[in-house]
Amino acid sequence: MTPEGRLAASIDLLHALADQPRRPADAIAAEFFRARRYIGGGDRRAVSDLAWGVVRQRLRLEWWLTTLGLRPTPRLLALAHLMLVEHRKPGDAARLFEGGRYGAGTLDVGEQEAARLLVGKPLVGKEMPDEPRLNLPGWALPGLRRRFGEALEAEAKALEGNAPLDLRANALKGTRAAARVALGMPAEDTPHSPWGLRLAARTPIAANPAYLAGLVEVQDEGSQLIAALVGAKPGMRVADYCAGAAGKTLAMAATMENQGRITACDVSAPRLEGAAKRLRRAGIHNAETHLLEPGDRWAKRRAGQFDRVLVDAPCTGTGTWRRNPDARSRTGAQDLEELVAKQGEILSISAQLVRPGGRLAYATCSLLPEEDEDQVERFLGSHAQFRAVPLAQAWAEAGLPGAPPCDGPHLALSPSAHGTDGFFCAVLERVP
Repeated sequence: MTPEGRLAASIDLLHALADQPRRPADAIAAEFFRARRYIGGGDRRAVSDLAWGVVRQRLRLEWWLTTLGLRPTPRLLALAHLMLVEHRKPGDAARLFEGGRYGAGTLDVGEQEAARLLVGKPLVGKEMPDEPRLNLPGWALPGLRRRFGEALEAEAKALEGNAPLDLRANALKGTRAAARVALGMPAEDTPHSPWGLRLAARTPIAANPAYLAGLVEVQDEGSQLIAALVGAKPGMRVADYCAGAAGKTLAMAATMENQGRITACDVSAPRLEGAAKRLRRAGIHNAETHLLEPGDRWAKRRAGQFDRVLVDAPCTGTGTWRRNPDARSRTGAQDLEELVAKQGEILSISAQLVRPGGRLAYATCSLLPEEDEDQVERFLGSHAQFRAVPLAQAWAEAGLPGAPPCDGPHLALSPSAHGTDGFFCAVLERVP
């Protein structure tokens, strides 16, 4: 494809994203490229890079366009990206839009004026309010300020960066050292998880022999630590109540050495189908899946039967924004309010499963106290039979090396401070 054709395809992809604002961008992009198989690998990367560049900087690009009195359409957002991020000259940008048969169309008078006015402007201006300056949506700023205080600017910058690709060595099939050798590519040990490997660059591994053999799984180091803090040991009965595709189920099955029983629950049948495939590849035979449906009495029938229960609750995903930049605009204040209510409900239901003396681990991939510490405090205030297990105690009992990476009673990880996605985990024990 010509550069002009790539720009036109990027604008088409931005239109597809704008038409479905509530759907994850990666799912929309996958459908977009499946319908356009003529776009080859190199062109696909170029088209994606421009579209994702717009998505990552959307708050700033929209602010500049709005300041000029312009409505931020996909065309204008792409133009603003060319001017403010790629530092193009107006004439170069105009030629990219024209491009003959495969171009995006000649710039009109208003678009030409916008290009002229944006020349030499900084992407991040001192006159910007905090929302575009920090590239953080206004609905999340109060909670993020509570969390980070003076460190907010550093964390905001880290949330704009590229996330590493972390893998977890499957202890059921081999050691971390063996997994590193089998991968056949540069990888370093993660600093806190004894099973983690961090690749030097984001590299597709779906066809790697080590992955196909189940020797490694893709899993952020923070997620590995949460699975470890659950404290699932051989012979225990464990429930992963919001299992999704079972990433943490896989990790817990390994700490259980394939002994005992672990049940992966979720409300999505497709996710559980994917989980079953991952379990088979990993060589796990002490796990089963259960689909949670409306009116399901599964939890009531199994009250008090589990040694360990993990609730990896649905959340805003603010801790994963460097991987999912579209979620900044896909999620809002109403979503936060609804999710906080849902998290409380899930916690109350799943708490019934825990036997006296057993433990409930509550986790999110959110950086917002409303979904994390506040949620735990509300739960403990209304469930006197539970107490918080200090992080240092849960860390040591899980056999994790060294000291916990953060202070405080619960695990709270962030991209800037710890190099992981943003994660929270509180370990709660049902008093015998």
